[in-house]
Amino acid sequence: MSRPLDINTIKHQEANQASWEACKGALSGAFKWGVASAMLGGIGYAVSPIYRGLTIQFKVYIQMSGMVLGGMLEADHRIREYEKTMRMRRRIAADQAMWREFEETYGKDEDE
Repeated sequence: MSRPLDINTIKHQEANQASWEACKGALSGAFKWGVASAMLGGIGYAVSPIYRGLTIQFKVYIQMSGMVLGGMLEADHRIREYEKTMRMRRRIAADQAMWREFEETYGKDEDE
């Protein structure tokens, strides 16, 4: 027998779902920005004697910096989109509840 969901369970589920969205965003952002950083690093290696003279540790640091920045930006974007979606779902549920209460109180429209 399933028990009804209380508010803490619902909030916990939403928090878990939001964290998974952030993780997916971080991974996709790190990948996209990592590829872009690698391409820029390749171009820098091909045309810049200054870049070629950098140590491997600093080149790795530059690559990782791009990946971390991309991961943060994309995770933040995904969280904001998730919050927007959840606000819209709550608004729709509240409107439906209001109309359901209205129809129970005053009855349905005769045209329907």
